[in-house]
Amino acid sequence: MEVRKNSLEAWVLAMRPKTLTGAAIPVLVASALAWIDGRFCWLPAWLCLVFACLMQVAANFINDLFDYLKGSDRPDRLGPERACAQGWISPRAMKWGIAVVVVLACLDGLGLLAFGNPTLLVSIGLGCVVFAFLYTIVLSYCGMGDVLVVVFFGLVPVVGTYYVVTGQTTSEAWLAGVVCGLLIDTLLVLNNYRDRDTDRRDGKHTLVTIFGERFGRFFYLFLGITAWLLCYGFWMEGHRMAFLLPLLYVPVHIATWCEMVNISHGKALNRILGKTSRNMLLFGLLLVAGLLLS
Repeated sequence: MEVRKNSLEAWVLAMRPKTLTGAAIPVLVASALAWIDGRFCWLPAWLCLVFACLMQVAANFINDLFDYLKGSDRPDRLGPERACAQGWISPRAMKWGIAVVVVLACLDGLGLLAFGNPTLLVSIGLGCVVFAFLYTIVLSYCGMGDVLVVVFFGLVPVVGTYYVVTGQTTSEAWLAGVVCGLLIDTLLVLNNYRDRDTDRRDGKHTLVTIFGERFGRFFYLFLGITAWLLCYGFWMEGHRMAFLLPLLYVPVHIATWCEMVNISHGKALNRILGKTSRNMLLFGLLLVAGLLLS
């Protein structure tokens, strides 16, 4: 691919737009819960969405730069090609890009202080910033990635958004946080499944490298189906469509899993990343629609 160095196209590629699905879904689900509770407000919801997307972009930039500096973007790595490694963005420019995006996220977060406990919100915001750095540099190498995805891509954005918008938390918001976390973790598991051989050689400990390829295969399947099964909790609260509509996601998830298993190895698994991101968006939209129609 011919990409001019430090061009707009290069920065868009480095943002990895498909991963923004994981940032948007939790905020949309939390907003739907606030709506059916009669407490929805557009401004804090919008600020939460912008903050989540900016932090996802920052995490992608940090991951790109750190992999380049660490020298793990070797030719035998199978993941989508990184901007620094390909020469699309210089390391110096990427450092500036990280700084700009983090500052923008913090400025956006300042707008949320009017909608909740400032001390709590500052703590959550700083936790997200620290997580973005530590996840790439340390935590993803010690088998903690999946737990942290459930926390920071599920519980924190869903419960946090619901709290900012409504001023309270509910059991449904916590349930939705777990559902979103498990759903979004399918993307990480697929990434680790694809990179299991190079991760093992690099000394990177993921659940797939620890428990093996067979575990990785079935863990991916398990996460998607369990995310849907947990939606039965919404049924128990009277939101039946929030359980029934996401059922449409299950056969799509299984079909993607079958394709993943058939491919098993190689760069061809990269297209499953796109399909997994699409499936996550489908689930999120179905859950939002189910909540609003209940």
